Formats: sequence, structure tokens, C-alpha cells
Amino acid sequence: MTLVVCDVDGTLVDKDKKLTPATIAAVGRLRAAGIGFTIISARPMSGIRPILDALDLDVPVGAFNGGIVFGRDGSVAQRETVPAEVARGVFEIAKDASVDRWVFADDVWYASSTDGPHLPSERLASNQEPVIRDDFDDLLDCADKITFVSDDEALLRELTKQAEARFGEAATIVQSQTYYLDVTAKAANKGDGIAALADAIGTPLDRTIAIGDQANDLAMFARAGRSIAMGNAAEAVKAKAGDVTRGNDADGVVYAIDHFILGRMM
Repeated sequence: MTLVVCDVDGTLVDKDKKLTPATIAAVGRLRAAGIGFTIISARPMSGIRPILDALDLDVPVGAFNGGIVFGRDGSVAQRETVPAEVARGVFEIAKDASVDRWVFADDVWYASSTDGPHLPSERLASNQEPVIRDDFDDLLDCADKITFVSDDEALLRELTKQAEARFGEAATIVQSQTYYLDVTAKAANKGDGIAALADAIGTPLDRTIAIGDQANDLAMFARAGRSIAMGNAAEAVKAKAGDVTRGNDADGVVYAIDHFILGRMM
């Protein structure tokens, strides 16, 4: 069986982080043709559950870029947390930086501030309200994901560089958006994530098709049998894909399913 593994934000959902009726219908056509479909996202489980219900998905899916593999019934098949020494180390690197700090642990979102331009978007993506606190120390032994948030791209790039230099061998450190620096477990990356999902569903990796839009999707592009970049993706991401579809605000996943997947079966 062929398996489509799809990113969520910037890919499966539109700019308002909603599934369109056309996308829901296209996923239905895909499954009716005998092709599997699942999702992998930097979102926590709480932010993925509504999508599972809308798409009636009862297969393993990946949260935190594959750091957690779980089912619609809430069962967790795999969980990888950030090593405590890495968590404390990246907090030390960012201690004087003008960034918001988010920690996700046990499906709860903790944040350093109630303000910030990206909080409304994350409320939608996480499907919850943040717990505000100044001290995160007790969470750093069990963090699923740490995110530093800033619209200062140069600052975030520098923090990424420093974190990768110190902890790149022990954790996955990637900018999932230009304004998000995500730190997850080493195995919590979309390359290992797509492999875990394919294995759980019983599909060889060379029979997978990955769809995504950001730099953190490149790891699954590298391991999937085929890859499709969104029209809204950066040029560097498009360059690594076998096909480029329309943007996520133009039903790009629908176009990919109908033209690049089902269309090539005819």
C-alpha cells in the first residue's frame, strides 16, 4: 500500500489553520483508492486531535515532528523527550536573548508571556491556552518540545547556530518557521518520524509520499519514496521535492492528491 504522510501547518490547513471541505473530500478520495493517509506535525497531540476527527483518521500519526506517535484513541506508541542536559543547555544559551520561551510537556503548553504576535496562531495550532510562568526548571526533565519565539530572524538564526554547535548531536534543532526555533529529541525529526509511521502502518518507506512546506520537512523528503512541496514553500524546500503543488491557501493538497498522486494512477 502507498502511504501519504502530510505536514499540517502551511500544508494541510489554510492560513487560518482550518481544513477546507475540498481537502477533506480529497483525502476521502485518496483512501477510497486504497492509498493510506496520515499526518506528522510540530504540533502537540492536543492540536492534532481535531484533525483526526475531521478526517476520520484511525491510523498512527506523529506529533512533535514524530517525537510522539499516537492514535486517535489517545494511545501513545512512542514518546521521545528532550534530554534534560540539552533542555537546560539551550535555556542557558537563550538566557539573555529577547525571545519568548515555550515548553510543551505532557500535552500542556507553557509560555513565558501572554503577549506576542504568534500566540493567537499557536492557540489555534495547539488547541489550548498556554499556562504562563517565569520558571521552567521543573519541566526541563520531561519536555517534549522547547520553542524560542522571535521575529528577529538574525537573532533566531544565531541562537540556532549556537544550539546546533553544542547540542546538534544530541537533539533535533530546527527552525520550523522563520520565527520559531524548535528543540526536540534526536529521534523527534520528520525523517525518523516518517520511518516510524510507515513501520507502524506497515508500508515500506519507498512506498511513501511526503508533502510539506518548511525546512523541518526536508528530513522526510530525504527518506520518502516521493516528495511534494507546497507552492508557498521556500525555494530551498521546493528544490528538494519531486513535484511542487499549489499553495496551502489554494487547496494545494487537493491539487497534489488529484494530479500528482491519483492522476498518475490513471
